[in-house]
Amino acid sequence: MEFGMFHEFPSLPGRGESEAFDEAMEQVDEAERLGLDVMWLAELHFEPRRSVLSAPLSIASAIAARTRRIKIGIAVQVLPLCHPLRLAEEAATVDQLSRGRLIFGVGRSGVAQTYQAYGVSYAESRERFLEILDIVEQAWTKPSFSYHGRYHSFSDVAVAPKPYQKPAPPIRIAASTPDTFPAIGRRGVPVFASVRHTTWADLAKQIQSYHDAWREAGHPGRGQVYVSAPTYLAETDERARAEARESIMHFYREQANLLEGAARLVDAETAARRMRRVNQLRNLAYEEGLEKHALVGTPEAIARRLKALQQEIGLCGILAELNCGGLVPHRQVLRAMQLLCEEVKPHFTG
Repeated sequence: MEFGMFHEFPSLPGRGESEAFDEAMEQVDEAERLGLDVMWLAELHFEPRRSVLSAPLSIASAIAARTRRIKIGIAVQVLPLCHPLRLAEEAATVDQLSRGRLIFGVGRSGVAQTYQAYGVSYAESRERFLEILDIVEQAWTKPSFSYHGRYHSFSDVAVAPKPYQKPAPPIRIAASTPDTFPAIGRRGVPVFASVRHTTWADLAKQIQSYHDAWREAGHPGRGQVYVSAPTYLAETDERARAEARESIMHFYREQANLLEGAARLVDAETAARRMRRVNQLRNLAYEEGLEKHALVGTPEAIARRLKALQQEIGLCGILAELNCGGLVPHRQVLRAMQLLCEEVKPHFTG
């Protein structure tokens, strides 16, 4: 089992951006010391009250310079907003600087407002995603190449540097809609999923479609499944639930507002699906959220749940959102990380 922390580098109420970076980097340093496997970096734009993490590869370079062991994951790079050659160069540079510690998570994001701000059509996001991913993979694995697609065209380009990892850093693809799970299975790559908006029960059905498509495509073995989830640990269940409450409920209120804004910018079918989710989030009770969308409790309880998920969905790793909502005090985030590393992780090693 791979243990990672999903980090948004949250903005700090009443404090400056430099302090937000300093606090987040202190958590990175502690993760390195405690033996956490991966630090996962979000990509978030134009939400200054939420996050200062808009440039994950830049942050990944800084982490590479101050650590020696921990892997550095991108969760996820929003491919349709990138120039593929520049992206291939920058990600390969991070892999070189970290001596092969980059895990390259990619996705499309459902935040249509970001596409609008960047001047990119959200309706084109799926095609752009596939084209850019294809270009990046060729840029990393071929001495030189040419490409002529709908959105990008290059002739005889040689990208440098190449990644440290050969043939390329591991790629994981995010899935959030039912149709994307089997598509990723057919492609034969690991899948990222989340229970922020999807229940554990619904996620199990979607993951099954990924495994089915993997098998039907003839890929060997079984596909790897990694899940991000609102996560918090404390010495007692009561304390864990109480300390995480304000931040998690704040997160769901803000997610409802974000999705409502995005629904105005997409097609009618997608908008209707998102508005149903908006209504669900606004009516979500805290106890229901903990049961259906989170991992909150004592280390013993979290370890039991993760072992069950290994059996139920083939879980290979967790991206623990230890500060989902960004309002958990710094010292409590560090304590939750310590409990995860020292009292949960040992159950899955050896």
